Amino acid sequence: MNEVNNIGLDLAKNIFQLHGAGADGSVVFRRKLSRAQLLKFLSDQQPCVVAMEACASAHHWG
Repeated sequence: MNEVNNIGLDLAKNIFQLHGAGADGSVVFRRKLSRAQLLKFLSDQQPCVVAMEACASAHHWG
């Protein structure tokens, strides 16, 4: 597996979409994780940039 330099994270209430990209922008992984799985998955990753995206309703769920 290629090294992940960036993780895009779409915030939601229960299910999170993650997209891992290498330094050249290539797709390393695409994952759909539950809230319970998210922290474990991120803690297993090497240090990298995590960019979070959320729609306006994310503030309601927060």
